[in-house]
Amino acid sequence: MYDYANDSSIPEESRKNMDLPKLENAVRQILEAVGEDPDREGLKETPQRVARMYAEVFAGLHRDISKDIKVFHEEGNDEMILIGDIPFYSMCEHHLLPFHGKAHVVYIPRDGRILGLSKVARIVDTLSRKPQLQERLTSEIADKIQEAVDARSVCVIIEAEHLCMTMRGIRKPGSKTVTSAMRGGCRTDLRTRNEALALINRQRSGV
Repeated sequence: MYDYANDSSIPEESRKNMDLPKLENAVRQILEAVGEDPDREGLKETPQRVARMYAEVFAGLHRDISKDIKVFHEEGNDEMILIGDIPFYSMCEHHLLPFHGKAHVVYIPRDGRILGLSKVARIVDTLSRKPQLQERLTSEIADKIQEAVDARSVCVIIEAEHLCMTMRGIRKPGSKTVTSAMRGGCRTDLRTRNEALALINRQRSGV
């Protein structure tokens, strides 16, 4: 059995909280169940590889997201901030197949409290690294941004392609699912919401 506990390439949270030998054994059983020989040359190390991959793609299950958040104070800053085209990769919890795309985050600070730009991307990354639904991921990002800086307004738009739709089932490659979550002024004030959406649309169109 592979020594996962001493593999420094595996996220620490996963080494501590995931039963990776059990996961390796489960992958072996899946291979046997579909009629494959897990001992043939090409598959010998596949259970170990999948276990290590899951330790990475599901690392957000056990990561303390507060470690991703750093708040700065910039007095007088109460204008809209956009962090757009944030790439992400997640795993649909219904079929354990990937979905991936881009997230766009707009927020209006309160009392000059702003997030470092890379921290917004880190929040998206951490929340996406677990079995997810796109709708839930969109809401979780919006809630975490608002909570982190007590933002006056938050708008999150996610557009993603789901492999459970493109490689199986309906099989429609290139189809995109778009979800949104509004908080604060972006939910209650039409003018603020329209300004946020216009900013995101300009980003998406490359204008």
